[in-house]
Amino acid sequence: METGIIVKALAGFYYVEDKLTKAVIQCRSRGLFRKQNISPLVGDYVSYTVEKGNDGYVMEVGERKNQLVRPPIANIDLALVVFSASEPSFSVKLLDRFLAVIEDKRIEPVIVITKMDLISEEELKELTPIWDYYENIGYRIFKTSSKDHQGLRELDGFIKDQTIVICGQSGVGKSSLLNELNTNLDLAVNEISRALGRGKHTTRHVQLHSLGDARVADTPGFSSLDLDEMEVEELSFAFLEFDKAAPGCRFRGCLHENEPGCAIKEKTEAGDFLESRYENYLVFLNEIKARKPKY
Repeated sequence: METGIIVKALAGFYYVEDKLTKAVIQCRSRGLFRKQNISPLVGDYVSYTVEKGNDGYVMEVGERKNQLVRPPIANIDLALVVFSASEPSFSVKLLDRFLAVIEDKRIEPVIVITKMDLISEEELKELTPIWDYYENIGYRIFKTSSKDHQGLRELDGFIKDQTIVICGQSGVGKSSLLNELNTNLDLAVNEISRALGRGKHTTRHVQLHSLGDARVADTPGFSSLDLDEMEVEELSFAFLEFDKAAPGCRFRGCLHENEPGCAIKEKTEAGDFLESRYENYLVFLNEIKARKPKY
């Protein structure tokens, strides 16, 4: 059997890029998969065979390190969370929401700031301490500009050999960023824009495209920013600094809300944690609590 990665799924066919030759083989899945409730996804590492007439069959699906429902894709290495320094202005609340959803999916988030050439001195002075905080708690931040190519070489080197999704609000320059990273990207700007626009279209299929030495999914990184799949006990795990400090709480299972002896509240009051991070945590916590139970 040969091995490879599924780079496209369409109409019951799986297009597998061979690990060695890089040739793309059109395959069907084994009928047994349906009985076993296995559904191959784009991003899956698979074993396949080729029979007469070049008909390929996916025989085995490798273990997944993560997977998304929307879009249906597996084994994502990085999520590029794209925010503009200006126009639209940087939003800490939206950033925290993106990070919480991505962390919950066990995907590594990378924060990318675009349009650094448009930021004013006053905005830079206000935002730099916030960006420094996120770097200090463990997030990688790339500050970029299409105008003078700032930060693009470093970002390109970081995503090498990775499978990525890209997310961010409208107007932050996601499609421009992708084209700056690879001018030969086989997806036109307007196609990228349509694919990345939340709620503006229905994508017919999921596909991984080459982005230099990386791969990028051409569907929305996250078509929804709700916290539907997260329970209250899991939320603090998605806040890196809270998760590290939680063993210092007086009570095991502390939700860091009204409990006495809460290390997270104490550190926030002491100025060790960004106050907006804690406020956003509480907003998300109440949102999860208010969610209607699913039966």
